[in-house]
Amino acid sequence: MKVKLPSLPRVKISYGAAAKYLALLAAMLLLNLALPQGEPLSFALAFAALCCGLNPFLCCAWHLAASVTALSAAASLSAGVQAAFLLLVFSLYRRFGREMKWERAVYALLGQLPFLFLFPHTGYSLFPFAAFWQKMLLGAMFTALSLLFEGGLRALLFRAFKCRLGGGEIAELALMWLFLGMGLCRPLGELPLLAAIALAGFLAVCLFQNAAAVPFALVLSLPLCVARLSAAPAAVSCALACLALLFLPYGRIASALALFVGFMGAESLGGLFSSSAVTISLTLLAVFLPCAAVCCVPDRLFRRLGHTLLFYRERTLPRIAINRNRRAVGEQLFEISALFREIESAFRTEEAPDDAGARIREKLIASLCASCPNRRKCREAHIPESMDKLIAVGKAKGRVNLIDLPAELSSTCNNTAGLLFALNKQLAEYRRYACEIQAAREGKRLLADQARGISEILRDIALEQSGEYTFSDEEARLSNALASAGILSSEIFLYGDDTRFTASMTLENRTNAVRLVKIASDALGVPLALSEKIPLTPDRACFILKRKANFDAAFGVASCPKKGEQASGDTHSILKIDERRFLVALSDGMGSGEGARDVSDQTLSLLESFYKAKMPSETVLGTVNKLIAFSSEETFSCLDLAAVNLDTGAADVVKIGSPAGFVLSGEELRVLEGESLPIGMLEAVHPATLQVEMKADDFLIFMSDGVTTAFGSSAELCAYLSKLKPLNPQSLAEEILKTALLRYNGSAEDDMTVLAVKLTKAA
Repeated sequence: MKVKLPSLPRVKISYGAAAKYLALLAAMLLLNLALPQGEPLSFALAFAALCCGLNPFLCCAWHLAASVTALSAAASLSAGVQAAFLLLVFSLYRRFGREMKWERAVYALLGQLPFLFLFPHTGYSLFPFAAFWQKMLLGAMFTALSLLFEGGLRALLFRAFKCRLGGGEIAELALMWLFLGMGLCRPLGELPLLAAIALAGFLAVCLFQNAAAVPFALVLSLPLCVARLSAAPAAVSCALACLALLFLPYGRIASALALFVGFMGAESLGGLFSSSAVTISLTLLAVFLPCAAVCCVPDRLFRRLGHTLLFYRERTLPRIAINRNRRAVGEQLFEISALFREIESAFRTEEAPDDAGARIREKLIASLCASCPNRRKCREAHIPESMDKLIAVGKAKGRVNLIDLPAELSSTCNNTAGLLFALNKQLAEYRRYACEIQAAREGKRLLADQARGISEILRDIALEQSGEYTFSDEEARLSNALASAGILSSEIFLYGDDTRFTASMTLENRTNAVRLVKIASDALGVPLALSEKIPLTPDRACFILKRKANFDAAFGVASCPKKGEQASGDTHSILKIDERRFLVALSDGMGSGEGARDVSDQTLSLLESFYKAKMPSETVLGTVNKLIAFSSEETFSCLDLAAVNLDTGAADVVKIGSPAGFVLSGEELRVLEGESLPIGMLEAVHPATLQVEMKADDFLIFMSDGVTTAFGSSAELCAYLSKLKPLNPQSLAEEILKTALLRYNGSAEDDMTVLAVKLTKAA
């Protein structure tokens, strides 16, 4: 009988993590070889690795394994106690989610107690005091190195080769290299160390291509200076870096040959060529082979390596150029804004007083009174003044008849019938003229309103564009916070204030956006949200974070056309004005069917366009009303509109000829009412505007008159809404529509629409 064994789960191995921990073990072994008696210098690196968030079990195990270099059971016991202490402390901190701060120094100092009492140390004759006191001095040094190695290791893990390091981080890395180089030199001799110095030094020359390679070469030579107890290696290393830089413009091969020839010259002065042939050959190969390896790196790979290592720079010049362009654009927009103000002034010029009455009177006198024999008598009886009264009545009524004649005019004039006929003819011409003048006047007023609105929009944009982008401490703080979390940015750009605050960063494409937003929000003390991600290269993208609004919104719509109609005359709109405001609107065209729907669509389309352009509200409503009133047909539209601020919850509600709206807030029901006529019914609209403060979990409800009429009265509708306990706006809208249809016995007697909005606290 065969039994099939269950397959083992596949374990995903991260080769990068494996290489990192193997390099950590090798570094600990080298550190324990740096001092003559194998003192546990690996404790400092293990402590630093734990502070940087590496695996506690592996770090402590590596520290214990590195103690074998002392070849002593007591040394292993001392390292084992230290490892157990570190594992306990850091595991407890991780278990309870606490962050280790100043107490790190205390734990690093306590970790030296096993070294003081268990490690077999015989002391050095160089120091004129007992071995125990020497161990105390070494313990203090290990404590200081633990804190310094933390900064260097953090820079190496999260920032090195990816962004510019600070002076302190470079010093900490140099200190780590000093002890590692000493550990490499003691068991293996100077040749491996010499090869490492040659490789890293010539690579730095080719990448930096400037004087920065010289101090780098100086740092690389420090372990060799300690090994030889001489400053000569440092001087030689700096001189060779300068020589390589001098020949670098002629190519990497020429630079490598210059470095190699210079090294042979320096070693000839140091007595190398008096040694054995094997020593001479190995010493020369230790420099020649690394330089040859760097020369063999393809140019494409070398450029990519250079970009990876050195891509971070402060972009001062581009920021200055941006500010100059913004300032120029702002000034130009101010000029255009002033131009539209002038256009507004031109269209709002004062009109000449209406002298139509005097002109009509002159025409009547010229046509009727010129040939009348009683004209002198009429003039003496002040008949022209009586004619002015009659003309004024005619202008108000549109025409005149016998009962409108003043007494003095009817008793004096012998041709009243002819006068009335001629005056009515003049009044008809006046009406045609007045209509043309009024249309021209309304057109000018409309153009003036639009010019003013455009001027205000351009002025606001000009003010925004005129603000300069400056450097800030927040950029450095954000960069450090991201680097500490292993997220590296080549560029960080912060600008704007309050609700317009924006953070732009160039990061790797694979960066976790949720984690990025949390780190950036914590570092800057500003609630942020990802606004946009713009790909730049196959592996990099620009992440744009903007200040998160305090509220989010959810929407629900339920609609039903009138029985027998294919389309509803009601239309609705949900529009995002900008990052922090949205607009909802419900328009009910008079009547039903396609015609009413066209009116509603036209109204909402105009409103959306104006609000997207950020036109002032008073200009928007007046303009839309005039445009609809100018249409060829008698078309009217009722409107509910709300512009909601997601930062404050404040809603500007506009109601024009529409039934009551409602805000459902927990157990409270607020009624929103207006008394204005529908849009398009009069030439000037006077909307009812309300300011409403909404809170989290409040519902805003708009309904067309087909829904409100179904409930019979406002009291019944309010009583019904007060009993509702909605969870989401869609179910609320559907429930209200369903109840209204039941009151109509399932058959809609008018177009019916319910629009509901729920404000929620931003996640």
